[in-house]
Amino acid sequence: MRNNKIDIITLGCSKNLVDSELLMRQFAANGYAVSHDPEETSGNIVVINTCGFIGDAKEESINMILEFAAARKTKHIQKLFVMGCLSERYREELKELIPEVDKFYGKFNWKELISDLGKSYYQELSNERLLTTPSHYSYLKIAEGCNRTCAYCSIPLITGKYTSKSIETIEQEVKSLVKQGVKEFQLIAQDLTYYGKDIYKKYNLAELVRRISDIAGVEWIRLHYAYPTHFPLDLLPVMREKENVCKYLDIALQHSSDAMLKKMRRNITKQETIQLLRTIREEVPGIHLRTTMMVGYPGETEEDYADLLDFVKEMRFERLGAFPYSEEEGTYSAIHDKDTVDKKIKQQRMDELMNVQESIAAEISEAKIGQTLNVIIDREDADFYIGRTEYDSPEVDPEVLIAKNRKLKTGEFYPVKITGAQLYDLLGSTLEN
Repeated sequence: MRNNKIDIITLGCSKNLVDSELLMRQFAANGYAVSHDPEETSGNIVVINTCGFIGDAKEESINMILEFAAARKTKHIQKLFVMGCLSERYREELKELIPEVDKFYGKFNWKELISDLGKSYYQELSNERLLTTPSHYSYLKIAEGCNRTCAYCSIPLITGKYTSKSIETIEQEVKSLVKQGVKEFQLIAQDLTYYGKDIYKKYNLAELVRRISDIAGVEWIRLHYAYPTHFPLDLLPVMREKENVCKYLDIALQHSSDAMLKKMRRNITKQETIQLLRTIREEVPGIHLRTTMMVGYPGETEEDYADLLDFVKEMRFERLGAFPYSEEEGTYSAIHDKDTVDKKIKQQRMDELMNVQESIAAEISEAKIGQTLNVIIDREDADFYIGRTEYDSPEVDPEVLIAKNRKLKTGEFYPVKITGAQLYDLLGSTLEN
């Protein structure tokens, strides 16, 4: 145990992870030793960065806080701080519930934590991070907040209005990360496709992606969390023409039934969604689409659910996740829509939907057998080198298990011939460069 050591625990999404990395850089500049998500905490200070998106995430965050609050009685922890989305929304309630926490911070005032420890916030380091990811890839947060009005979503209540970073600020961050060895950038925001509307008075994601792609050393750019309504179609030529922009798009659709889309306040119809997907696939041949779907929204009928199943079968998404509706207090649906679908039915629908998707994904993976794909190596285990193609984002997508028939370096790209397909991963062997 060290008396000048801080352990940071991050829960939730990659946007939270970026906040933790920014905080870690400031701690390091102030002379602290910092560890992130250690198997066993050893610091005298613990910071928990919480998630407050849906019920399960909130429960996980509260349990984690309670665990460390209890640990203060028997372990070395002298200070316990909590920050992030859950704390932003329920700060006063948490103060009463868990008084063992020294202080609760929200999502945006965590800089106060540094001054509360009697240390300095270094403005000149405000764009620098201590990466928690492997050194060859990083998440790049281009905006905060959300201006959409989806009925079920609590994010705007937590994060407020959409606030874009300037292109120049993002370019500086990318150049700094490239100098650290980062080659692959996962662009993230609550809604990528709204980027620039607040500061440039137009959707400006295409320009941002083009300018990032022109920076020397940027090998891959991957786009997460697009929104289908008012999708910026000028992005598609950039994705098609720029070799270092991955043919990959994460675009959350949530449902296909017009009745459900209207109740969810998605401001798009099924036919408009289908046309958008067809346009994306036509404009960017070979693109892999990741999406998420929600089952069991209040009022979802068997007909609505059958529509969703048929839609997924027809669209054949390369990547798809699903989750059951969870009522979040303060949202439009919590106020106006009674949660009418039984919990067991929600689970049955989600399981069936994911079984359908599993078969689709397996067929898509098997079609890659015999192809040679460019693969970046993430890590090595006892039996394989493990990497990803441009169609695969870290943590959430399939990996490529590569036979150890030659020495490979982590963070380097190699041509890999796909020799087999498992349920979720591909098998491959390297070719000579």
